[in-house]
Amino acid sequence: MTVQSLPAEARPREKLLARGAAALGDVELLALLLRTGLPGRGVLQMAQDLLDRFGGIAGLLHTTADELKQFKGLGGTAKRAELIAVLELARRVLAQRLRETEVFADPREVREYLQLQLAQKRHEVFAVLFLDVRYRLLAFEELFRGTLTQSSVYPREVVSRALHHNAHGVVLAHNHPSGSVEPSKADEVVTQHLKAALALIDVRVYDHVIVAAGQSLSMAEAGLV
Repeated sequence: MTVQSLPAEARPREKLLARGAAALGDVELLALLLRTGLPGRGVLQMAQDLLDRFGGIAGLLHTTADELKQFKGLGGTAKRAELIAVLELARRVLAQRLRETEVFADPREVREYLQLQLAQKRHEVFAVLFLDVRYRLLAFEELFRGTLTQSSVYPREVVSRALHHNAHGVVLAHNHPSGSVEPSKADEVVTQHLKAALALIDVRVYDHVIVAAGQSLSMAEAGLV
C-alpha cells in the first residue's frame, strides 16, 4: 500500500499534524523520515522492512552507518545521513539527561545510553562515564580498544582522566561484540585493578556495565564491583 492510496486523514504527515506525533506508529514515523520508497516498494513497506531487518526502533538506533548502507534504498547518502543524524540526536538527548539529573535516579537510562554508544561496535571498546559529586555526567570517553585484559587497560590513564574531569566517581563500561554480556574473568580482574587504582585518588567505581546488541549487564548488580 502506498501513502497516496490512503485516505488523506490516514496519511502519516496529515495524521501527525492533525493528531500529534504520538498518534503515529513506528512505521509511520519512520516513513515520514524516509519520505519516499522505491519502485514497487512504497515508503511504508520500506519503513516496515527496515524495522524488521534491524529489530524495531531500538535495534535501528543501535545500527551502524555501514549496516544502513547495505539496506536497499539507503545506498545513497541523503536518507542514510538523516537516519544517522536521528541516532546521534538520540545519543545527545540521553547524554543531556545524564548531565542534568542524577545518574542513579534511573540506571536504565545509563544502560540505554551506553548501548547507543557501544553496543553495535564491531570491536571491543572500553569507556568511562565520569560523574560529579551529585552523580551527574561530566564526560563520556572511549579510552581503550581491543580485547579487554589487564595489559590492554591502563589504570594510570583512567586515573589521569578522572583527575582531569575532577570526577567524584565513575561508571566503567565496555561492549561484547560476541553478543553475550556474561562477565569474563578478565572483566572482573580489570574492574578490581581499576577500583584499587581509583581509590588512591578517592574516586569511587559505582558500576561496570557490559553491553551488547539489545542487552546489558550491571556488574554491581551481579555483586562483582
